[in-house]
Amino acid sequence: MAVGKNKRLSKGKKAKGGKKPVDPYTRKDWYDVKAPSYFKNRQACKTLVNRTQGTKLATDGLKGRVFEISLADLNNDEESYRKIKLRTDEIQGRNCLTNFHGMDFTTDKLRSLVKKWQTLIESVVDVKTADGYVLRLFAIGFTKRRPNQVKKTSYAQSSQIRAIRKKMTDIMTREANVDLKELVQKFVAESIGKEIEKACHSIYPLQNVFIRKAKVVKFPKFDVSKLLELHSETVATETGAKIKREFKEPVPSDSV
Repeated sequence: MAVGKNKRLSKGKKAKGGKKPVDPYTRKDWYDVKAPSYFKNRQACKTLVNRTQGTKLATDGLKGRVFEISLADLNNDEESYRKIKLRTDEIQGRNCLTNFHGMDFTTDKLRSLVKKWQTLIESVVDVKTADGYVLRLFAIGFTKRRPNQVKKTSYAQSSQIRAIRKKMTDIMTREANVDLKELVQKFVAESIGKEIEKACHSIYPLQNVFIRKAKVVKFPKFDVSKLLELHSETVATETGAKIKREFKEPVPSDSV
């Protein structure tokens, strides 16, 4: 290509001495992400945010930030197929106080449950907790072979599937009529899945029954005091511990 035809080629390189590239990490600060008190490991992770500059506050960039953490990391367990979502609601110093935002299964766990010669039954229901949170719960279950069964397959009839789905919906609605804190503990303990398995045994025996997913659809009006209750240990350690002082009764002097 001729030099005269292309204007960009004729300009050549820009003169040196322009602005030096600034490392963006020099403008950022690290914050600790604190999990609620019903998890064993309170130090969930760390996160970066741009430092406060003018009217742009660092707290505005952190509030509403969602973190997806394995339950194995939060509870120091070996079961790593459950993922917990935590949402930042309040900033105190360099700590991000979080609340439960959702739960999900890892893809490999879900794929390992699905097999041939059995029926997969799913149910979805919106439930309201006692403290005003609206959650969408997704239950999953599989039929299993009856004892002494000769038949290779264990498929449920459509009427049985409908009856099992109805039981799932009723149990999830009933079990969710507690505070969000207690409901999350039920997810971790997998007590709702066991309840469904027990209740549906008379219709068709089930196996691998789980609440595979939970989504917080609607939040109540934000209350800082309730959030601080969830993080009571974190706040106590940050503000400082009380010092015990031993009271010594003064000894009366002889001169008086």
